[in-house]
Amino acid sequence: MWKEQETKILLSPIVQLNIGGEIYTTTLNTLKRCSGSKLYDLFNGQPKLRTDSEGRFFIDRDGKHFRYILEYLRTNQVPTECVKEVYKEALFYDIEPLVKILEESPVIFGEIVGRKQFLARVPNYSENIEVMIRIARAEVVASRYSNVIVCVARTEDDVGKCHDAFNSLHMDKESVVKFGPWKASPGITDLLDCIKADIQQKGYSVTYMTYVADKGFLSKSYDYFYKFVFTWW
Repeated sequence: MWKEQETKILLSPIVQLNIGGEIYTTTLNTLKRCSGSKLYDLFNGQPKLRTDSEGRFFIDRDGKHFRYILEYLRTNQVPTECVKEVYKEALFYDIEPLVKILEESPVIFGEIVGRKQFLARVPNYSENIEVMIRIARAEVVASRYSNVIVCVARTEDDVGKCHDAFNSLHMDKESVVKFGPWKASPGITDLLDCIKADIQQKGYSVTYMTYVADKGFLSKSYDYFYKFVFTWW
């Protein structure tokens, strides 16, 4: 009985999908339109998916933006909204033509070619973001705010100056997070904006400002230091 039902579903040109609770109806030809994609592989020959209680093929993934994938496969329509989210889905389903088109869109092109290429040249960028978050969480006990001091050395020449300034700090130097140097055109403000955006993307509320030095702090050494303020409630 099950094999007969399986064969019937396989041969039917109409397919129902349950993607993370979102229900879609389409055809086998649409799903198999992009040869080499994950959808093509899943529905080429015997379906390689489990079914839900209603017999719909189930994919355990957020299905909210799958409609854009389906519309592209049906009509070649490229989405102009939710581009970042659709790009992630196109990567997941390995819809290579759509991936390439979306990578040329301003929002993805700027992120991949501009911002990510820049951050790839900043030593230990991702690791430093995690260090900042750990410090901020450790500082939050019985407080509404926690502060993390960041030292930024834009160039190799700045490294020595930053080191001298760093030694004059009257604080726990273990809690200061250092960024740089890097060889790319974006400046310090660009880096600070990236740090802020990436921390916010993780769900934290954060702002930054120039670190205000105590009296006796070396002249202009504060140019290299910035304070990130995490707000918890």
